[in-house]
Amino acid sequence: MGKYPPLEWASPPPRQNLDKDGDLVEGYCLKDKRKVEMKDPQPITMKNGKPATVGTCPNCGTKIYKIGKAT
Repeated sequence: MGKYPPLEWASPPPRQNLDKDGDLVEGYCLKDKRKVEMKDPQPITMKNGKPATVGTCPNCGTKIYKIGKAT
């Protein structure tokens, strides 16, 4: 066996929170009072017709809304 263990032993890369375009989605958590990467981001349309993205905070589990088209 060589100096390094085989690649099968390596842990998988961390799962990133991506929108359908493959971009990371960041939102502001009101409980944590900081920007966080959304967990399970989903594009939605609000009642007034504006696009938004909804997800959950990975730290506290609060719903996070980001109003506007995902860029």
